[in-house]
Amino acid sequence: MNGSGIHYEAVFRALPAPVALLTTDLVYADVNRAFTTMTGRTREQLVGHYLFDVFPDNPDDPGASGMRNLGASLRRVAATGERDTMALQRYDVEDPTRPGVWEERYFSPVNTPIRGPDGEVVLILHRVEEVTELIRARGGAGAAGDGDRARGLEAELYNRARELQEVNERLRQAHSREHEIALSLQAAMLPVPRPLGQRTAAVRYRPAVGALNVCGDWYDLAELPGDRLAVAVGDVVGHGLAAAGVMGQLRSALSAASLVAEGPARALDVLSLYARSVDGAESTTVFQAVIDWSSHTLTYSSAGHPPAALVRPDAAVRFLDAATDPPLGARPEPVARPQATIPFTAGSSLVLYTDGLIERRDEDIDTGLQRLAGSLTRHHGAGPEALADAVLADLIPVGGATDDTALVVIGL
Repeated sequence: MNGSGIHYEAVFRALPAPVALLTTDLVYADVNRAFTTMTGRTREQLVGHYLFDVFPDNPDDPGASGMRNLGASLRRVAATGERDTMALQRYDVEDPTRPGVWEERYFSPVNTPIRGPDGEVVLILHRVEEVTELIRARGGAGAAGDGDRARGLEAELYNRARELQEVNERLRQAHSREHEIALSLQAAMLPVPRPLGQRTAAVRYRPAVGALNVCGDWYDLAELPGDRLAVAVGDVVGHGLAAAGVMGQLRSALSAASLVAEGPARALDVLSLYARSVDGAESTTVFQAVIDWSSHTLTYSSAGHPPAALVRPDAAVRFLDAATDPPLGARPEPVARPQATIPFTAGSSLVLYTDGLIERRDEDIDTGLQRLAGSLTRHHGAGPEALADAVLADLIPVGGATDDTALVVIGL
């Protein structure tokens, strides 16, 4: 029961379609009545048991692969967080009352991830429709010779299903190759920063979990005249190679603009104009700060990006949110962006990041900011490298985040 007054457990059990819930370790967590009826197993024979212990592939058929294919699909859903509609699967079901007797049957499965509060996949919803009778009916059983035609149709459908499964696997491999290429491109475009003299900085990049989730998160550090440093983080909308390519163009453009612009607001104005000429660059979010060690001040401006955090020596955390404007290219006509300047004390730390660090599905962003502030308070006083590692350990879910994360920590 929840606030809507709907008893969802009762709804689950009454669903007319066979449905099961499995853990990410492929153990049955729950099943509805339609599922037990279809499989011929009781709830006690299913819940708490490993998938392949309950439903092994037919050991007498070397080509049997229905359950192996299902297991691969379920693991893929758990790893990527993406729904998987499987091709038609042939699976021989063992008669629970007659061990060793197998019946040829056909199923159409759909596997859907269920996420927890932190966005991590915690369960998999397995919905399956049996289509054995439909296939046999299409064969026209009844007249002499029709049995052979029915078996021929079943074999053809089975072969088509195997072909579709192979196509799906090739597509998955192609997406995986794109993921690897995009990661390599990001690594080339986001090198470890050069030594900053007596200043210390740490950068981290963590890709999202899953083969299709490479995004356009980036960071940049540019030394300026007069003992100053421009530091920025940004997030391009979209995924894959296209987003990684746009990220590289924007990072280079901002680095160049920072060398000649009078402050971060003007640099973001220039970048916003440039973004209008780059396909896929509009709506990118960016935060840039200029650190001036001679005056002990931070000057910053944000284009729709989460606020950087200033961690003072006394463990107080201040989010820099006094100069926030829409993302790049969001306004139809250019408008000068705001910027703000605040003092800092030696021994402080400046922390910039992208939204993968703090945002979680079905959670208010303020909750993520509070989580970050708590981590920074606990680990204040640590050097940039140690602080960066501690923050990632505290905030990135054990199984990995569902969005890329870029993190920059500067010792002040």
